[in-house]
Amino acid sequence: MNEYTFPIQSADWKTEKHVPVIDVQKKIKAGEHFKVAVSVGKEIPHPNTTEHHIGLIVLTFHPDGEKFPYEIGRFALVAHGSSAKGPNTSTVYSIPEVVCTFKTEKSGNILAISYCNIHGFWSSSVHIDVM
Repeated sequence: MNEYTFPIQSADWKTEKHVPVIDVQKKIKAGEHFKVAVSVGKEIPHPNTTEHHIGLIVLTFHPDGEKFPYEIGRFALVAHGSSAKGPNTSTVYSIPEVVCTFKTEKSGNILAISYCNIHGFWSSSVHIDVM
């Protein structure tokens, strides 16, 4: 069998700085565009250094009753203070916050996954109702 698995951790974002926080309306009108914001470190700031940072946020949507989810966005966060002068010498830093807009005709679960270069993958999800 050829299987690749890796742990995805989850926790309460109010006590764990790695968990992606999904900000979205819970009731959506069918077929209308709506915004989904995802941030990491909302309550407890996550370090943003060359050595320790959030490098990726992935946003998916799994419609109720469907077998597979849809990837809505994949956001690489690649500026963490590194430069030719060495670690943490740049003045440019990515902030782990993204906004994505999409539409759907079905209710379902929005899943966000964040990746910390030290502590791995973290996830959270929110169910939306489409009217």
